[in-house]
Amino acid sequence: MSPLLTFFLWSLLKCVVVTVVLLIGVAYTVLLERKLVGRIQNRWGPNRVGPFGLLQPLVDGAKLFLKEELIPGNVYKPLFLIAPIIALGCALISISVVPFGGPFTIWGSPNLFQISDVNFGLLVILGITSIGIYGIALAGWSSNNKFSLLGALRSSAQMISYELALGLSLVGVGMRAGSLNLRVIIESQTSNKGLLSWNIFGGMQFFAFFLYLMAAYAETNRSPFDLPEAESELVAGYHTEYSSMKFAMFFMAEYANMITVGCVATMLFLGGWTSPFGNLVPMPHNTFLLGLVQAFGPIMWFVIKVFSFLFLYVWVRGTLPRFRYDQLMGFGWRVLLPLTILNIVGSSLWFAYHS
Repeated sequence: MSPLLTFFLWSLLKCVVVTVVLLIGVAYTVLLERKLVGRIQNRWGPNRVGPFGLLQPLVDGAKLFLKEELIPGNVYKPLFLIAPIIALGCALISISVVPFGGPFTIWGSPNLFQISDVNFGLLVILGITSIGIYGIALAGWSSNNKFSLLGALRSSAQMISYELALGLSLVGVGMRAGSLNLRVIIESQTSNKGLLSWNIFGGMQFFAFFLYLMAAYAETNRSPFDLPEAESELVAGYHTEYSSMKFAMFFMAEYANMITVGCVATMLFLGGWTSPFGNLVPMPHNTFLLGLVQAFGPIMWFVIKVFSFLFLYVWVRGTLPRFRYDQLMGFGWRVLLPLTILNIVGSSLWFAYHS
């Protein structure tokens, strides 16, 4: 088999596996949120379909597929139809540069737990997620509905405002690693010290992590920054006129973006696939167990960190009330943006002093 064909088949296999896993992750992130918010509100949540309600996402998906497709008569149909595709497509594409584990060798050839390894992977994620704003803006405008339009305008202004703070909060991480390559950033946090070498602790980016956290909540339209979907004010926001799977695609995009944000936080601040224990836990002497640990250990740590981030997402939603819109925009421009600039200056001085 030629190297070109081998590369193509491996790339195709990676795309299929990552897409399927991501879509399953989206479905069960919805279930996780419903169960956790149920516990926070002292109720059970979904528990009827399958053991512990584990088959509930399958039933929800079937219900959305079978719902009647309604398209209002006065919408601008081309953009109305393409808007959810843009939103979901950008959410799925951004995962393509995420490294889930270290390099491995199979059939004598080196491979990566990653679809595409690019030198500016961080910029790719920020750029693709920025394009997702167009899906929301076009959905609200093409719906020919004042509530949808107001929701789209809110969302566009919010996402653009907080995206600036989100990008600037990551500058210190790039300065420490000396690269925007996500794999290089993770490897810069790899040492025998374990979590003490992660950027959130050893890299003096603890403050930047919380700036990123707040900007990420607003960027993904999550509580307490879920103003575009303020039900009490805008009916449902930019997706008011959507039904069936088009309605579901916006929510799939939201939860896929949550997973992407969790992956970025894991890679940039929490050491990626590295163990928090460093070399404190000895490797097993059994050859089979050693192979399992080396193959699946990095992916296990990566998944645990992303899951912890998603758990925090849901916890915040069930705890904090929604901001007013003027408070939301004021916090982004008057508080968060100056703090991110201050963090860049402080990080520059810290790295210059210790270089």
